[in-house]
This record gives sequence, C-alpha cells and structure tokens, in this order.
Amino acid sequence: MNEPTSGLARKATDPVPTGGGPSVSPDAPVVFVVDDDISVRESLDLLLRTAGWRPETYASAEAFLARSPVAVPSCLVLDVSLPDLNGLDLQQRLDGTRPDLPIIFITGHGDVPMTVRAMKAGAVEFLTKPFGDDVLLGAIAAALERSGAALAVQVQLHDLRDRYAGLSVRERQVLALVVKGLLNKQVAGELGISEITVKAHRGRVMRKMHARSFAELVTMAGRLGIALQHGRVGE
Repeated sequence: MNEPTSGLARKATDPVPTGGGPSVSPDAPVVFVVDDDISVRESLDLLLRTAGWRPETYASAEAFLARSPVAVPSCLVLDVSLPDLNGLDLQQRLDGTRPDLPIIFITGHGDVPMTVRAMKAGAVEFLTKPFGDDVLLGAIAAALERSGAALAVQVQLHDLRDRYAGLSVRERQVLALVVKGLLNKQVAGELGISEITVKAHRGRVMRKMHARSFAELVTMAGRLGIALQHGRVGE
C-alpha cells in the first residue's frame, strides 16, 4: 500500500512524529485502524488525535482480533488488503458479534463487487484512495454516532435482563402469561392459584421491572424474547 491515504499522509522523506500527537482523554471514542502500511497508521494516528479521538492501530487483522472490545463508542477503519486475514473476511468474522463496531473500509484498489460486498455486510463507508481528511473524518463521526446508539441499546438490554433475573419463578410465569394477553382469571386457572395472588404477583412484576404501564411491560417482554421462550408455563 503506497498510495496516500489522505491529506495528512507523509512522503517517505517527511519526518516521523515522535511525540505521539496531541493527548486524548482516556474516555474519548476509540477509532481502531487496521492497515499493514506503517505510514498510513502513523498518519491516521495523528489525524485522529487531532480530531479528539483515541486511535489504536494494528498491522494485521489477527492482532486486532486479540484486542478486547471497549466500553466506549468505537469504529474500525479497515484496509481491504492485509497480510493474513483480509479486510472483507475480518468484517465477516465480526458480523453479528460486534454490532457496536461500525466499519469504514479504505483501499487503493477497490472495485464494484468488493464495494457492494462490504456495504451489503453493513459497512458505513468504502473509501478509495486518495480521499480528503474531511471525507474520512465525516465517515468516522457517523460511525461513532452509530456505535454510541448501539452501546446504549446494549446497556438498556443488560439492565432489563438484570431486572428480569430478579423476578421469582412464579413472577416470571405470571409475566409470560399476561404479556400473551391472558386475563388475571385465566392466568390463575393456568397456574392453579387465586386471582388475588395473580394480581399480587403482577404488581410485583411491574415494580421490579420498573414498568410504568402494561404496554411498557409488553415492550420489555418483547425485547427479552419472553413470549417466545415461554410458550408453555414452566419452560
């Protein structure tokens, strides 16, 4: 990869920065860069730090895969041509496991089939060199916004699962039946308990799940997949 990545890519005779660029907050969004060209990694490191993001650069897909996920908005700037696992294969490897990590492809040798494959698999952008810094920074900003939204959903779902885990077995049974549309009397008949007891369990479910209305409780159950998991009482 010898093509310039952006306006900040240096010539071979330019000095290599030794100070690491501007300091960045440890809580700043992380932009992972996977590219086997050291000049590209160094250029992007400086560009990203200047933009206020925290860059982490890797020379190979395998080196990146060894990195644990981060708990802040992040994205991946990924070269298509890599020495071990290529960029498109890395994208496939991450598919379904890292919804909070949008991918921006960069390449000096892109073609239509390659671009189509990457975009169909969910890439935010597919940039062919040379491209301007503003184009890349704009794509990264959009990717980080998407990542932040995905992380927020994950946090909410984790909290929801914690609330559900705090329900008793009977409360879970009552929840599964009421969100299916059964009346308290019908739930009582299904479980072999009194209607008053059903009402008491239902009230505790609402409080423990922090549901402000029955409609909200149904939405929570849908997000947890409870209706599918509890087709029969006791499952």
